[in-house]
Amino acid sequence: MATIRATCTECGDVEMTTADVWVRLCDDDDEGTYHFRCPMCSTLVAKPAEPHIVELLLAAGVAWSTWSRPAELKEHRSGAPLTHDDLLEFHELLRRDDWFQTLSESRPAHPAEDE
Repeated sequence: MATIRATCTECGDVEMTTADVWVRLCDDDDEGTYHFRCPMCSTLVAKPAEPHIVELLLAAGVAWSTWSRPAELKEHRSGAPLTHDDLLEFHELLRRDDWFQTLSESRPAHPAEDE
């Protein structure tokens, strides 16, 4: 089992085994991070990893997983961005007993409902 040296934000350089480190890869852009719990202070540490570091860690036998960004980030947005006043108005609306009915009546029709 390989020894891996990494830097804890609290303790500085620490040594671990491949079982103590894991890699996460983003399916959307292949960016990687590596994570470990410091063997000295138990702080959970996450750091960005360049592709060559990811390759070295995976070749050494470090466990890995993938993740994807939320689909909402890919959705088309229209209209003006929300303002602070919009947020306050929405907060006040949610305090009313009829908030759901009010929102249901004011929402625009979904295009599929027009067919």
